[in-house]
Amino acid sequence: RVPQVLSSTEEVVELYRELSQHPGLSTACLGPDVTTQYGGKYCSLYTEWSQRDLARAENVKFCRQYLIFHDGASVVYSGPAGTCSEIKGELLSRESPSGALKAVLRKVPGKEKEKEKQFLEVWDQNRKVKSIDLTALDKHGSVYDDDQFGCLAWSHSETHLLYVAEKKRPKAESFFQSKAPELGTSDEDAGRPEKEDAPLQVGSPCPGADGGHWGSHGADGAVLQGEQFVYHEDWGETLSTRSVPVLCALDIEGSSVSVLEGVPEHLSPGQAFWSPGDTGVVFVGWWHEPFRLGLRHCTNRRSALFYVDLTGGRCELLSEDTRAVWSPRLSPDRCRIVYLEHDALGPHQQCSRLRMYDWYTKHTSTVLEAVPRQAWGEYGPRGGRGGHGGVLSTTAFVPGAFPGIYCGALPGLCWAADSRRLVLDTAQRSQQDVFVVDTVTGTTTSLTADAPQGSWSVLTIDRDILVAKFSTPSCPPTLKVAVLPGAGQEAQARWVCLQDAPLVPGISWGIRTLRPPPEQEHPQYVGLDFDAILLRPSEGPAAQKPPLVVMPHGGPHSVFTAGWMLYPAALCRMGFAVLLVNYRGSLGFGQDSVASLPGNVGTQDVRDVQLCVERVLQEEPLDASRVALVGGSHGGFLACHLLGQFPDTYHACVVRNPVVNIASMVTATDIPDWCLTETGLPYTPDTLPDPAQWTEMLLKSPMRYVNRVRAPVLLMLGEDDRRVPPKQGLEYYRALKARGVPTRLLWYPGNNHALAGVEAEADGFMNMALWLLKHLWC
Repeated sequence: RVPQVLSSTEEVVELYRELSQHPGLSTACLGPDVTTQYGGKYCSLYTEWSQRDLARAENVKFCRQYLIFHDGASVVYSGPAGTCSEIKGELLSRESPSGALKAVLRKVPGKEKEKEKQFLEVWDQNRKVKSIDLTALDKHGSVYDDDQFGCLAWSHSETHLLYVAEKKRPKAESFFQSKAPELGTSDEDAGRPEKEDAPLQVGSPCPGADGGHWGSHGADGAVLQGEQFVYHEDWGETLSTRSVPVLCALDIEGSSVSVLEGVPEHLSPGQAFWSPGDTGVVFVGWWHEPFRLGLRHCTNRRSALFYVDLTGGRCELLSEDTRAVWSPRLSPDRCRIVYLEHDALGPHQQCSRLRMYDWYTKHTSTVLEAVPRQAWGEYGPRGGRGGHGGVLSTTAFVPGAFPGIYCGALPGLCWAADSRRLVLDTAQRSQQDVFVVDTVTGTTTSLTADAPQGSWSVLTIDRDILVAKFSTPSCPPTLKVAVLPGAGQEAQARWVCLQDAPLVPGISWGIRTLRPPPEQEHPQYVGLDFDAILLRPSEGPAAQKPPLVVMPHGGPHSVFTAGWMLYPAALCRMGFAVLLVNYRGSLGFGQDSVASLPGNVGTQDVRDVQLCVERVLQEEPLDASRVALVGGSHGGFLACHLLGQFPDTYHACVVRNPVVNIASMVTATDIPDWCLTETGLPYTPDTLPDPAQWTEMLLKSPMRYVNRVRAPVLLMLGEDDRRVPPKQGLEYYRALKARGVPTRLLWYPGNNHALAGVEAEADGFMNMALWLLKHLWC
């Protein structure tokens, strides 16, 4: 008799409902220190969380406050203050440098047929002191609240707020539009330009009279004929409403908004902040000529750091203009700016360099270079590996050895109080750890080497109080605090748990390290290895062999870290073992590993996953007759490859927005460079592949093996996917249907590549679970 897993639809629904309620932790902000009458010190900690509300089919944001009593060297006491409360309509919020004020960008539904409005609010400790209707001011389009361009930055004098918005477009009308009579027309109706705003001086509460290059920008009231259907490029996946960003400033005292002039026309500005002395604005500028490429998860786009001087409108380049830079952060003493950098184009995510620009000497230095390989030696892994997993290679990484920087952004506040050290988190093989970096010596020290293994990330550091979140595959996110020890003592950091989360029962997990056989070694990068995280049901009869679900990640240059993930946890609780494979090319293993994959997709990554599956089936009590594949994007590419290359191994498959034909994707995606780079071909904006290159792209695609696929396939496609257009999945669907393979397709309107809408995510899980149960004979 085949062992049973949880198979009733009602039970699976209840399991998903239970696990999806675990909230995620998004932001944290420390308030100013307060000294008690007895001489003790405490500060408040404001945190924001998000939770899926299945009944409302939306993510709900809520906040919670805590108190942290500390003596400057350690946390004396900490605990929650009050209960949670839901946050309504907040898009962005930011505390002022002194902590006395808070700025909030809020969306408010329009009345009757009015469109949604955006308000910029300023709060003090007791009340709302300003509420500016940005939509009514009509100086620009919607304010950006994304983490790619968006910002809400206080001037150091706390008199102005800086943000990024879509440039206002001139009105356009048909050539045949009826003209209204011209009696009593206003300046605006007649198309005369608006009066310029008074020049802006940020150091004083009110606009001054000298210099300044702030004014009406963009639309001058003229109506353009025959322009209403002109195509406007955008920045791709999840950024389809972002075309021409502009930098804007609110003068809080005067309640007036100005749009910054001086940004070169060929750049899209974002990630901006006020320069030392409030003399101007520092920003990242992305080149959008000759055309825009998708930016989401693509840190390789040509960009640089710029400074616009408010008094003269001069725009100055602060970094090299041939690289890709992002995430600039100003030190507390306002002397240095650190930022991340790597080469333009190539793999979308790589091992980054940490660079530092000195504001006063104008000197740029490299704090940390990219790391080719992580340090290795005869060391065992650190404790707490969880479950029964083991390391299969003879050597292991040096605990605390710095693997290089692999992160989408530095923490918003990342500097220590000494303006010399900074704190960041990064993937370290299959986990995520926190490191402190000395910007003078370039030394790195792990702050989590002695802590439990899992996924750590920094939320904020302020006055050396460090706030982080921690999770594992069996533990939802928890909130941790520590005081950063003095220079040279960092390894003594002691983490205190501020908000715990209950362990999810029934899941054991471990990390395995594998090395490919000699015939599968990369000739240029010999000796690379890779990891996999195995989740196993820890409850039920010991003799029972669970079915196995294999999940390779997307990217391909991303990584599974040993943190909380809803789908794997829910599948494991249902009774499936889940194998998360970090094949060669994943982040966190050194730049050599990243560089080994382009040109070898469809072979090296596929063989790594298959090797891992075969090894786990040999060494673990798993049911080799019930193995399934689940993957999205490049993970879907690998799943479809494995179905065709190893048809005897797999018995069911579920793929989300999979890449199935690189040759047909290259002309439709927002990342055409990916198609060529990962195939091993050169990319330039004027690239037109020749027949040999089209052939190479097709040969590296899963469609090459579609004739050999036998396992039933469930496809999930996002109608608004710009990254892997849904035509890719439809192409595979038709090919499978024509060959008589059992196939089902789910089509999700209003969802893009991630299928992250609460309703689509929940429906996707249920359909995936029931498909696996049906076709693995559970």
